[in-house]
Amino acid sequence: MTVHDPRRLLTDQQFAGVRMTVLDANPGMAEDIADRIVHQALAFVATAAAHPDASIAPSPVVDEGWHALILHTRLYAELCDRLGRFVHRMPERPDGSEYDPDLTTRTLVVMASAGYPIDMELWRGPDRSSITVGALTWHTPAGPNCKPIVLIPKPKPKAGK
Repeated sequence: MTVHDPRRLLTDQQFAGVRMTVLDANPGMAEDIADRIVHQALAFVATAAAHPDASIAPSPVVDEGWHALILHTRLYAELCDRLGRFVHRMPERPDGSEYDPDLTTRTLVVMASAGYPIDMELWRGPDRSSITVGALTWHTPAGPNCKPIVLIPKPKPKAGK
């Protein structure tokens, strides 16, 4: 199996900018933790783009990195273009009762099968994480208060246009 390095999805300058966004939102966070968060967010987004029918969701810690990516709108749009799909983010307010460890397990299985390394510390449940982040969001499967992550394929340009 080929192991993909999601870090290669961005230039050094782009990665540094996203890392700084994570650090700015989380005063006192160590740079190596922010690096790991952005790394896993890139792996998650690439996996979501490659597996549009998979029911997957990031942990709150990884979601912090995804949010930072999205704040760099041009970079995120270009990344999604390269990945072939725009991966939309549909967060909801955190509710510990909605945490689904099976969803996390399924997400990690899909990411690993896509060839991305997993940083298990960043994927722990809400009551087991040793890393705190500023944005408190959680993604859940479809339900009355949340829709699943929606992936919309980018249409191919018509010839001659």
